[in-house]
Amino acid sequence: MLNIILSGAPGSGKGTQSSFIAQKYGLQHLSTGDVLRAEIATGSELGKQIDALISKGNLVPDEMMYGVIENYIAGLPQDCKGTIFDGYPRTVAQAESLTQLLKKYNMDAIMIDLLVDEQLLIQRLIERGKVSGRADDNLNTIRHRIAVYHQQTEPIAHYYLHHGNYFAVNGNHTMADVFLQIMRVIELARPDKR
Repeated sequence: MLNIILSGAPGSGKGTQSSFIAQKYGLQHLSTGDVLRAEIATGSELGKQIDALISKGNLVPDEMMYGVIENYIAGLPQDCKGTIFDGYPRTVAQAESLTQLLKKYNMDAIMIDLLVDEQLLIQRLIERGKVSGRADDNLNTIRHRIAVYHQQTEPIAHYYLHHGNYFAVNGNHTMADVFLQIMRVIELARPDKR
C-alpha cells in the first residue's frame, strides 16, 4: 500500500498535487482542510471551535485531529491502494501518532515535502483569495499561517528524514513540472521497490 504524506507551507500546491497523485495512482485523498471545513459547515459545537482556530490561522489541536484520522483509516475500503495525507500531520506529535496508527494497520508512509520560496507562497495565496473568497487568504493571516508552519510543521521534515521516509521536491516550478518530480520520487520510494 502506498501512503504519502504531502507536506509544504500554505500555498505550496498540496491540494493540486494531491489531486494529480490520487488520479494517477488510484489513491484515496484525505484533505484535512476539506474535512475540517465540512465540520464547520455543519454548525456543530466542534465546528464552531475549529472555525475559531482556523479563521485566525491557528492549527487544530492534536487530539481533535487524531480522532478524525483514525476514523478515516479504519474506514478505508479493503481494496484501497493507499492514501494521500494532505495537510496532516502538522506537528511532530501528530507525525509520531500517525506512525503508530499506521503500524496498527500494518502500514507505513513516505513524506514528500513541497519546498516553495516564501514570496511565491504569499503571491499564490493572495491570488487564491481573490478567486476563492477564503477568509484565511488575506495578507495578515497568510503571514501568520506561514510563521506557524515554520514553527510547528517544518520540524516534521526532520522526523521523517530521521526515519528514512523523507523526499524533498522543488515546488517553485509549474504544476506539471512539480508533478513530474513527485512521480520520480514515488517510483523510487514505492513500498514494492524499497
